[in-house]
Amino acid sequence: MAKRVLVVDDEQSIVEILRFNLEREGYEVLAAYDGRDGLEQAQTGHPDLILLDVMLPHMDGFSVCRELRKTDRLTPIIMLTAREEEQDRVMGLDLGADDYVVKPFSVRELLARVRTNMRRQGAMEEPQAEAAPALGSGRITVDTGRQTVMKDGRPLDVSQREYELIRLLAASPGTVFSREQLLNQVWNYDYYGDTRAVDVAVRRLREKLEDDPANPVLLCTRRGGGYYLSE
Repeated sequence: MAKRVLVVDDEQSIVEILRFNLEREGYEVLAAYDGRDGLEQAQTGHPDLILLDVMLPHMDGFSVCRELRKTDRLTPIIMLTAREEEQDRVMGLDLGADDYVVKPFSVRELLARVRTNMRRQGAMEEPQAEAAPALGSGRITVDTGRQTVMKDGRPLDVSQREYELIRLLAASPGTVFSREQLLNQVWNYDYYGDTRAVDVAVRRLREKLEDDPANPVLLCTRRGGGYYLSE
């Protein structure tokens, strides 16, 4: 069964270009040209991935992303934006988007991002062995069978990306991972020079893991090195 991609963009030419290329890759494509319709189709059309423009009529992409993440934390969302300001990219990630691509973008790169997020989503949905090992040390445990994260034995509500990030760190407590390594291993694509997505994901995780996120003792930073999970 073909995977379904929802494209939400008010520029018909962009929608048609993306539709043509996505269908050539074997995807089924849904299209919406404003935020309200995009939100409705996202909630009723059951897409496997959403390409979401920021500047939309009636309801902007940030608002659509915020509403979707209230009930759906797993469907990958890639933001499409003509804005180059860092704060706009960070806002999308903060609201739960998985990735962003700045216009004008390379269709080839965008398709690579789509494939990457589709593979990751598929891996999350695959049934896990009952005897899958628990990872981590100390107060943080990752149950890779149930795909849950626990602190002091209590489950935490984490997104798909946050789960993958903490799973990688928990597999090697005390090991420092650079931002570039985390981008490559968790986001699963080559380092393009912008590791801000890693910093945002770490900050969001700290808000859930740490007693005092401003003074982390579980998910720590090695200055000039990267991030690690304490042993």
